[in-house]
Amino acid sequence: MDLRPIKNDLDYRRALERMEVIFDAPIDTPEGDEAEILSLMIENYENEHYTIDAPDPIEAIKIRMEELNLRQKDLIGVIGGKSRVSEILNRKKKLTVEMIRELERVLQISASVLVSNYQLVKK
Repeated sequence: MDLRPIKNDLDYRRALERMEVIFDAPIDTPEGDEAEILSLMIENYENEHYTIDAPDPIEAIKIRMEELNLRQKDLIGVIGGKSRVSEILNRKKKLTVEMIRELERVLQISASVLVSNYQLVKK
């Protein structure tokens, strides 16, 4: 086991290549221990250098709808009528507190995601 800190992209690529080789190593073996440590190092490097921003509320809703195989019409009654659902998903109107509560309950999206600020489409 020759572990070194991941300090740059070259180290990162080498770590990923090594991880491919030892990925399926049995637990409690030298290679299994190496894989466990290496995965933590890779995760740490990725968190510092390749951050992924959380989606805005509307994107989060659309992602969750896709995961649940829902269509726009399935949100009728959850956040309002047909036109209100369209206005929200097309960023013409902002979510209200009541809508956020219902979306959290129905789609299981955290309210902390849904209350984030997002831009409306200019008319």
